[in-house]
Amino acid sequence: MEGYIDIRKLTLDELVGVTSLYPWYAGARKELCERMSRMGEAALSDRQFPDAAMHLPSRSVVSDIVRRAKTMNLTDADVDDLVRSYEQEKEGQRQNEPSGKVYAGVGDYFSQEEYDLVRREEDNVFSRYAARARKTGPEVAAPVREQEFDLYTETLAQIYAEQGYYEQAKSIYSKLILAYPEKNAYFAALIQKIDELN
Repeated sequence: MEGYIDIRKLTLDELVGVTSLYPWYAGARKELCERMSRMGEAALSDRQFPDAAMHLPSRSVVSDIVRRAKTMNLTDADVDDLVRSYEQEKEGQRQNEPSGKVYAGVGDYFSQEEYDLVRREEDNVFSRYAARARKTGPEVAAPVREQEFDLYTETLAQIYAEQGYYEQAKSIYSKLILAYPEKNAYFAALIQKIDELN
């Protein structure tokens, strides 16, 4: 075949250029995701994967690429290294074991020092909302009024009539008579029909 370019042979910069010129070219997006995932986690941010998934026919393609990139390849791992790391981990657990600590069935199982070691910035989301609510006080909802619509259609009136809300349907037809005086006979006939059903 003549006149085509194999995207697998393009450099990374050329591939980025192709995806910027043709954002809906799914094959180029998929190839770019695969290459970036092979380069490591730092190459493609968490924001770029959803953006690429938006342009592909199936999000599972990007999901599979991300999963493959995050799995560890242990095919060439030395068994001695694995055993050594396992033993070090076991020994570290023995050293970290609390001696003589009594745990109650209720309350907080972690000391403040232990919690400070694992605390992240995202943990404070709720406390910010709670603090803001304490400052402003509880929100008082506005009294609920009957909804007033600016838009009345014949279809809405028909729906009301079909559901048994005859007064609302007649009210809408009355407003339609005022809005469309050339159709007042038609809407008046519909109001009469509702009166007969009622």
